[in-house]
Amino acid sequence: MARQRHRRQGFEEAPQPHLGSDLDRFAPANRRRLSAPALRSFLAIADLWGLSEEERRLVLGYPSRSTYHHWAKLAREHRDITLDVDVLMRLSAVFGIHQALGVLHADEHDAVAWLRGPHDGIVFGGKPPLALITSGSQDGILLVRRFLDAARGGQYMEPNRIDAGFTPYSEADIVLA
Repeated sequence: MARQRHRRQGFEEAPQPHLGSDLDRFAPANRRRLSAPALRSFLAIADLWGLSEEERRLVLGYPSRSTYHHWAKLAREHRDITLDVDVLMRLSAVFGIHQALGVLHADEHDAVAWLRGPHDGIVFGGKPPLALITSGSQDGILLVRRFLDAARGGQYMEPNRIDAGFTPYSEADIVLA
């Protein structure tokens, strides 16, 4: 009825967006197609970065040890595995980090040193970027990815004198009433 009233009054209805193609990427068949190759690539990057088993599991969203080893076994044997969307999103962000490091650093050792060394950028608070990547949070991985994408695009600026006096909040500063 409202549709007819709008047509009579000369209003056009907004076209409905077609979400089918965007949602297809989440379909089990598509995730199955991507999961084993993505996990194999992640394992190679984790080896390059020197990640421990615990750090690898944290990057993947902290699956149980048995689940992690099962996934790795299936991936290495080129067998089918279907990871969930969260894990694939985390892997995608890791791939973006790896790619950006390759663009920003001519040598893999320099890239790994950057990941493992303390960083003065305000988002890192003096900690190594790898600490955010292995925090268990998808947000931490994405923050490093965005930082590197900005640096790769020339958008990163060194902290200026306004930032020089900034002191990050500590847990003692947070008061819950």
